[in-house]
Amino acid sequence: MLVLALDTATPAVTAGIVEVAPDRADATATLAVRVTRDARKHGELLMPEALAACAEAGVALADIDAVVVGTGPGPFTGLRVGMVTAAALGDALDVPVHGVCSLDAIAAEALDAGGPLLVVTDARRREVYWAAYSGGVQITGPHVEAPAALVARIPELGAVAAAGACAAGTGLRVVAPEAPGPAGLVACAVDALRAGVRPGPLEPLYLRRPDAVAPGPRKPVGTG
Repeated sequence: MLVLALDTATPAVTAGIVEVAPDRADATATLAVRVTRDARKHGELLMPEALAACAEAGVALADIDAVVVGTGPGPFTGLRVGMVTAAALGDALDVPVHGVCSLDAIAAEALDAGGPLLVVTDARRREVYWAAYSGGVQITGPHVEAPAALVARIPELGAVAAAGACAAGTGLRVVAPEAPGPAGLVACAVDALRAGVRPGPLEPLYLRRPDAVAPGPRKPVGTG
């Protein structure tokens, strides 16, 4: 099974091809990885990166059996690019599209933390997105709050290491990766992929309202 993995929840625009063996629970192989870091060009870069990943893996887009996409948390505009692209590809290719938490994907690829792990990414507005994991399982999150508030929680969480682009701000030992990768994205959906589960609608994890708001009614113009 060939899986196209996409993520635009962080400044990293990620696309890759992962092969999933249907008969071995531990058998996956990353055939191609394309990552470009530019928070302002998700829309311009994602589809070219997906096509480049296919070319690098030696497969055609029509050969893809499923799509996995990060559903955040992430800024509204960037996150929407990845999810809309994934949904459009799924519709065009008639393949399932599985959404996974982007923080879970980072945790899935994180080096052995030796204990509970925090995954922390940039939420802008002087805030971070974060979730905590133990044994690879999410135990709380995802949340969005100020870095100082997260640091104050660390003793109760018992975290010993952190991953993600904002990991250094926790004061914990930092482990890779900084952003979701194809292997981690697919790892979060591999059981459903192998079982042939038809996923439900994609649900974005914005965690807060978008900056853009609908304009209010026009004020009446005085005639006096």
